[in-house]
Amino acid sequence: MKIVIDTTKSIEENATRYYDKSKKAKRKFEGLKKAIDVSKKKIAKVDKEVNKEKKVYKEIPEKKWYMKFRWFISTDGFLCFGGRDAMTNDIVIKKHTEKDDLVLHTELPGSPFFVIKSEGKEIPENTINEAAIATASYSRAWRDGFTSSEVYVIKPEQVKKELGLPKGTFMIHGQRKYITAVVKLYIGINKDGYIECSPVKMEWELVPEGKKTDTAKKLQHFIKEKYEMNYPLDDIVRVMPGDCSIKK
Repeated sequence: MKIVIDTTKSIEENATRYYDKSKKAKRKFEGLKKAIDVSKKKIAKVDKEVNKEKKVYKEIPEKKWYMKFRWFISTDGFLCFGGRDAMTNDIVIKKHTEKDDLVLHTELPGSPFFVIKSEGKEIPENTINEAAIATASYSRAWRDGFTSSEVYVIKPEQVKKELGLPKGTFMIHGQRKYITAVVKLYIGINKDGYIECSPVKMEWELVPEGKKTDTAKKLQHFIKEKYEMNYPLDDIVRVMPGDCSIKK
């Protein structure tokens, strides 16, 4: 190290000059260290985002025919599905009901017709009650903030399309069995890897408040983190009952 002495100044003055220079150099060094730390953090953040984009998620299973409707699998393993609107209500009743199935509906305007597929088996009361909850929850009861709704259960042959009735509307004949069903839905990934909105308890309970798009974005993030599946936002929104949020 080369030291230059100013002969016009005293030893103390020369020492002070070098001390001041050393302090300035130290400040510059500390500033440089901070700048390096900030740069490292920025680089790490960019690397994390790049790696996230490169992450390979599990394959989403191919959709089944009934997933164009409202649907869930009951605790007893029965397929239950219902209309999303007048057109799909028509399709559900006209094309997808058989003799031993059960049909559920409410008196509320815009209610879905729900069908429990028997597949030749006796349908247990538990499944009927779950389907009643789904029927109530996908009706206007959800939007209007009702905590329960009356749902009736009938056989397919009691549902008749009569002349002059608008699309999605049917005449109901014969005796009806009424059930008071709570309005409650859960959402999550089922054992087959499908996103399912159901009266059967799942990962997240929904409540009828908040914006569905905001909730769908949260659910998309949760599903990515927990199940390593990158479900499209539209698929998540499609199974939701309407505007809702995750119960805290």
